[in-house]
Amino acid sequence: MIAARTSHLRQRGGHESGRVTYVELFFDLVFVFAVTQLSHGLLHHLSLLGAVETGLLMMAVWWVWIYTSWITNWLDPERAPVRLLLFVLMAAGLVLSASIPTAFGERGVIFACAFVFMQVGRSLFMLWALKRHDDANYRNFQRITVWLSVSAIFWIAGGIADGLPRLGLWAAAIGIEYASPAAGMWVPGLGRSTTSDWNIDGGHLAERCALFIIIALGESVLVTGATFAKLPWSGTTIAAFAVTFIGSVAMWAVYFNIGAERGSRQIARSDDPGRLGRSGYTYLHILIVAGIIVSAVADELVLSHPLGHADLNTLLVIVGAPALYLLGTASFKSLTAPTVPLSHLIGLGLLALVAAAGMVASPLVLSAGTSASLVVVAVWEWASLRRRP
Repeated sequence: MIAARTSHLRQRGGHESGRVTYVELFFDLVFVFAVTQLSHGLLHHLSLLGAVETGLLMMAVWWVWIYTSWITNWLDPERAPVRLLLFVLMAAGLVLSASIPTAFGERGVIFACAFVFMQVGRSLFMLWALKRHDDANYRNFQRITVWLSVSAIFWIAGGIADGLPRLGLWAAAIGIEYASPAAGMWVPGLGRSTTSDWNIDGGHLAERCALFIIIALGESVLVTGATFAKLPWSGTTIAAFAVTFIGSVAMWAVYFNIGAERGSRQIARSDDPGRLGRSGYTYLHILIVAGIIVSAVADELVLSHPLGHADLNTLLVIVGAPALYLLGTASFKSLTAPTVPLSHLIGLGLLALVAAAGMVASPLVLSAGTSASLVVVAVWEWASLRRRP
């Protein structure tokens, strides 16, 4: 089998061995575009079917990104072949992102082919890079390649199909891919991977995920600024701008003030960083990202239509976005704390009260209520934990 003659693995143990490189940040720019496409797609198809389709596409985008982050945790992006891989994946990622608005229309095959190319192609590259240099991880990627090849059948078939059959086939494909790490990538004859086999630099993976959260929050801020710039600056629109911006700042504080740093320290010290990387970052962060993307939609709705009674879809978006976000951050933080944070449970309770007033309140009032709930969570957590080491 063709295999790399020289090792492209990251060198562990050095002072900067786990740093995020510039080429990784450059690669992330594609996903700024992808997040924008997802939020705009949900805004233009604000229905149950639109939410399901956007959710499925978001899960696919996240899966492509997080798998690549695991790859650059093992391989050195400063090596020319690895850097070339990232550039090729960037090009495919742009095609993937550009096809998002019509992925359930005429560009379904394009979306599916771009996704399969990124997933399977990257795994084949890993087989080439690991063959002579890391036997355990090479066997791990043999299993991964089998699982991704099986899901590829459903992706391509779904791209060829149309309507609900496409949705069903793609749901099966994403189900296969999301189930595979939890199942240990078990393959007959190849056995099962364990999280102890996934020797990762925990600090690097934590920083990569934190940077993706910044990307998603940046989309929310951009939506707020771009929408506000187009509107007449009345007292109502200024109030809507202030409320949505405060909500974005509070979301940042809930994740970064304590949780991100504590999670980074925990995974860096863990005897089994692969387990925390799989549970806390690969799986649970999808809820956090989903909450931010839906929040960007909510911000645009509030800025564009701040007054009047909110319809059911608007209510679900405005209240559901911070609820998803708090559910994700609470689940993530519970991995590094003895219990689920009380502040987050209080925040979810406050959001339930906001939802109860939804049918008689305006979008601006609802947004003010959700932003206030997030501020309470951020301040409560900071006040309760600031004296702890």
